[in-house]
Amino acid sequence: MIKRIVPSSGESLPVVGVGTWQTFDVGESPETRKNLTDVLHTLVEWGGTMVDSSPMYGRSEKVVGDLSSGAGLNKELFMATKVWTTGKEEGIRQMKQSMEYLRRSKLDLMQIHNLVDWRTHLETLRKWKEEGIIRYIGLTHYTDSAHDEMAKIIQSNPVDFMQINYNLADRNAERRLFPLAQDMGIAVIANRPFEEGALFSRTKGKELPTWAGEFDCQSWGQFFLKFILSHPAITCVIPGTAKVTHMIDNLKAGIGKLPDAAQRQKMASILK
Repeated sequence: MIKRIVPSSGESLPVVGVGTWQTFDVGESPETRKNLTDVLHTLVEWGGTMVDSSPMYGRSEKVVGDLSSGAGLNKELFMATKVWTTGKEEGIRQMKQSMEYLRRSKLDLMQIHNLVDWRTHLETLRKWKEEGIIRYIGLTHYTDSAHDEMAKIIQSNPVDFMQINYNLADRNAERRLFPLAQDMGIAVIANRPFEEGALFSRTKGKELPTWAGEFDCQSWGQFFLKFILSHPAITCVIPGTAKVTHMIDNLKAGIGKLPDAAQRQKMASILK
């Protein structure tokens, strides 16, 4: 698995993780939970570590905590979640609840979800980082309309991570956010890597180009993920899945060659 450096610490992070929106928001079904446990096992076995969640994702945090602990994997994961509420005390309550759900006394990454009440929570997170309760601070959003606000915030409020929408069909982050992140030493997590499945719809029935093999690409899923990972600003991508076969396919995108600048241009032309 390819690894990228987190600029603020020098730590190496595997480039493919897993997101938990919808996929880990499940009930008590043994079969469903076994599938998700297998997904976590697969992530670790193939060299991945990041699991990204949020209180917004229903039961996902608790499911991740329960399954990873039950499988003996919790300590091997780079656990990231978010605060998604307003007010200092409510934010602290929610973050403590998240850590309890995730079975963690120390969290790898706490992010401010969609910039909600970011000034208030950033103050708390800085204190928590100093106290060793969290290792990294991040900001997130998932729409192009928030990119300008995100850019303004990170220019005057340094953070360790920024999580933002980026994929083959939505490259707005390249315009301003990625150069800023590179200049300021901020790690970047890419969300919505498949444009909520729309990229698969747009390539349905099409053969994977033979030249995709030049950068060790064997599927459309890998094609979309390798495009993201080939941008030097990207630290990690977090496609969500509840299936082991899809988890393996996603992880393979972080292994072998990545496309160069010329190949990226050819990849982008696929959607025209």
